[in-house]
Amino acid sequence: MLDLNFIRKNPDKVKQALIDLNTNAPIDQILEDDAKRRATLKEVEALRAERNAGSKAIGALMRQGKKEEAEAQKKQMSQIGGQIDALNEQLKEVEARLNHNLLLVPNMPLPEVPVGPDDSHNVVVAEKGQKRRVDFQIRPHWETGEERDLIDFERGVKLSGSRFYVLKGKAAKLQRALITWMLDVHTEQHGYIEVYPPFVVREHCLIGTGSLPKFGDNLYRDIEDDLWLIPTAEVPVTNLYREEILDEDQLPINHVAYTPCFRREKMSAGRDVRGIKRGHQFDKVEMVKFVAPENGRAELDNLLNDAEDICRLLNLPYRIVQMCTGDLSF
Repeated sequence: MLDLNFIRKNPDKVKQALIDLNTNAPIDQILEDDAKRRATLKEVEALRAERNAGSKAIGALMRQGKKEEAEAQKKQMSQIGGQIDALNEQLKEVEARLNHNLLLVPNMPLPEVPVGPDDSHNVVVAEKGQKRRVDFQIRPHWETGEERDLIDFERGVKLSGSRFYVLKGKAAKLQRALITWMLDVHTEQHGYIEVYPPFVVREHCLIGTGSLPKFGDNLYRDIEDDLWLIPTAEVPVTNLYREEILDEDQLPINHVAYTPCFRREKMSAGRDVRGIKRGHQFDKVEMVKFVAPENGRAELDNLLNDAEDICRLLNLPYRIVQMCTGDLSF
């Protein structure tokens, strides 16, 4: 969500960014509603001032014994009150539409982000680690996992439906061990503070991280209690200090959290969803930093290095990719 004043001053720049990001947002409607909102507010303020002056006049007329004139003034003030009520209703409608549309506007990509419509235009910045060569045919995990009784897809479906699975034996133990080990690396070696947040959040948390309204169809929701299952630990952790003012000397605040994550994955149509890829439930260890704006880039580099450490310690070859505009989510 961009600052409305920025959109007002840079409409063409924002529209070009939307083209680069391969997404849509009704910028013209936003500007129209913004102008209508400001004009309506000005009109309401003028009518309120007129009503206040009229109310004082009524008091003066009553003190002077001019009851008929006072009654006429009261009728006029009543009409003005009706006009104000009508304008306020219009204002509510305009503001609701304006706020909804503003939530559809993504962040502006930085100048160094490569422009492209999809992930085929991502740029590989670096390749690190030694790729291992093997003298046997590599088989997919969904075959070897079932053969070794490590992944049970059939019972996962029986329990919860498609794209759920059960990890068993050493696979379950490995999953648990990796989570604990990653948390220990980030807390003991990288200085992060571990948090264990709720796995369900209120709607405003998802709005704050940009997950709503854009990804609403991809999320699970408890309608009765109006709570949402989190799609990533980023949602509750980012909202930890929501509506709080932090002292600059408290920064940076570095948090790491493990949570299960839940996604309906409706947006994965046409992608490879075999095995445990694109599952509706999966585990993540997430890092989140709260930093001063001027230190954002340096802290991002630190976070990237901390993530790379995990790959280095596991002796996994990896790539660093600069995502193009069309592959950015927010």
